[in-house]
Amino acid sequence: MTQTDQPHQIEIRNLHASVGDLPILKGINLTIPRGELHAVMGPNGNGKSTLAKVMVGDPEYTVTDGDILVDGVSILEMEPDERARMGLFLAFQYPVEIPGVTIANFLRLAMQARKEEGEEVSFTEFYGKLLKALKTLDWDESIVERYLNAGFSGGEKKRNEILQMLMLEPTYIIMDETDSGLDVDALKVVSNGVNSMRGENLGGLIITHYQRLLDYIVPDRVHIIVDGKVVQSGGPELAKKLDAQGYDWVKELVTA
Repeated sequence: MTQTDQPHQIEIRNLHASVGDLPILKGINLTIPRGELHAVMGPNGNGKSTLAKVMVGDPEYTVTDGDILVDGVSILEMEPDERARMGLFLAFQYPVEIPGVTIANFLRLAMQARKEEGEEVSFTEFYGKLLKALKTLDWDESIVERYLNAGFSGGEKKRNEILQMLMLEPTYIIMDETDSGLDVDALKVVSNGVNSMRGENLGGLIITHYQRLLDYIVPDRVHIIVDGKVVQSGGPELAKKLDAQGYDWVKELVTA
């Protein structure tokens, strides 16, 4: 198979991962084609956020078996920055603050890092794209002169994560409980930003506890993780069932 024949998807094969001696992921199998957004749900402490961090190369976690392929290429031996250049983007549950670095400078540097050696991000390209992204997020231009997430509310931090997505145009996004702590208005703004990116060139995972986010970003598929494994997959109706019935019936699938 040539590079051009490679499948445009993330493929997670029998993925096992641990923190120290504690196994957390116990055989995850998922395929997320480009052009689709999949939701991952499940009770606390069952591996959802671990999956996100393993995918982007968090050194705290050790992969003990399995593989992750992006467009047919294994990424397990790649550093986090290499994975980012392959098109992976993680929207954090708790975005970090970086005092002294403005949002504008951060975005310009991040865009430059995605360019081939010798290419430059022009001011016209950057500023035009920035204005369009800010309009999508209903955000005033003055926000980009503030330091990255410093003194931001939870909603502002999450909106800033989506701003980065819009500017960097990743191929695959991983949203780790981005809806956590958002009020309805902020949730709508964040969802609008994500939906504006949807199309055949974007795939990804939306990790969430709640149906309410999936009312605004309707997933193509929903997967439930319990005890480090995918125990049930289905369409958007699966998330509605969880919202109505809770997780007890899912846990019974594991013990049955």
